Amino acid sequence: MARFMSRLWCKVESSGRHLPIVLNAVLVFSITAEVSYLVLVEAPLEPEQKKTEWSTMWKAMHLFAQYFMLGNITWNASLFVKTNPSIRGVFLGGDALGQGWRYCYNCETHTPPRCSHCYDCNVCVLRRDHHCVFFGQCVGFHNYRYFLTCLLFMWAGLLYAVVMNAEVFIVILKEGVTFHSIMLLLVPWIMLVSGQVTAQAFAFAFIADTCVLGFLLVAAFLFFHVAVMLRGQTTREWYSTRQPYNLGALANIRECLGKYWYICWLCPLIPSPLPGDGINFKVTGSLEPTK
Repeated sequence: MARFMSRLWCKVESSGRHLPIVLNAVLVFSITAEVSYLVLVEAPLEPEQKKTEWSTMWKAMHLFAQYFMLGNITWNASLFVKTNPSIRGVFLGGDALGQGWRYCYNCETHTPPRCSHCYDCNVCVLRRDHHCVFFGQCVGFHNYRYFLTCLLFMWAGLLYAVVMNAEVFIVILKEGVTFHSIMLLLVPWIMLVSGQVTAQAFAFAFIADTCVLGFLLVAAFLFFHVAVMLRGQTTREWYSTRQPYNLGALANIRECLGKYWYICWLCPLIPSPLPGDGINFKVTGSLEPTK
C-alpha cells in the first residue's frame, strides 16, 4: 500500500509540475482566440469602412501581428524549456578554481561564480537568475535570451489585446453606458452566477479583465528584468549594492542576448552567440562584501 501511494504521489507531483505550463498555454490561446474573434467579427470600424477593401487589409494586418506575436511566444517558450541551463554536461575546469568559486554539497562539485543550486530542479544552474514557476524551469545563462524575449512578446500581445478590447468597449460606450455593462466588466463572475449575462458575454468580459491584469503583471516582470540586465546583475544579485559584473549598459545587454542582440529578439531562429561560457565572467569590482 505504501509503495502504491508513493507511486501515486510521484505521478501527481510530476503532473503538477506541468500544470503551470498547461494553464499558461490555455490562457495564451484563449486570449488569441478572443482577439481573433474581435478582429474578424466585432471589428471596431465605421459602417462605411466595413464595406471597403480597407476592412480586409485592416483585418489581415491585425491577424498577422497577432499570430506573429503568438508564434514568438510559443517558440521562445519551447526553446526556454528545452535549453539546459544547469551544469550537467558542462566541463567546469575544477583545477583552476578562482575567486567566487564554491563547493555545492548537493551536487558534490565545485561551482563557478554566479552559479547556485536550485532545489526545485535539484541541480546547480550557471548564472542562475531564478526558478520560473510558470514554466517549471530555471532561468540561467543559456536560456535567459528566450525567457526575456518570451516575456517581451507576452507583454506586447497583452497590450495588443487590451487595446483591441478597449476599442470594442469604446464602440459600446458610444451606444450608451449602462450599469449592466459596467458591472459586467468589474464583476463578471457575480453577473454570471446571478444569471444577468450569457456565458458568451461572461467569457469575453473575463478574458478582457484577464488581459488587463496580465498586462500589468507581465509589464512589472519585464521592466524589472530589463533593469536587472542593464545593471549587469541577476535577480539574486539585485538586492546587493555591489555590481562587480557591470560592464556598461550595452555590454551587459550583449552578455545576456548575445552578439546580435539588436535583432535576435525578432525571431528565436536568428543565431546570437553569447560572448561568454557561463563559467568565467569579466569583473569590474570586488566580489567580496564591503565591511
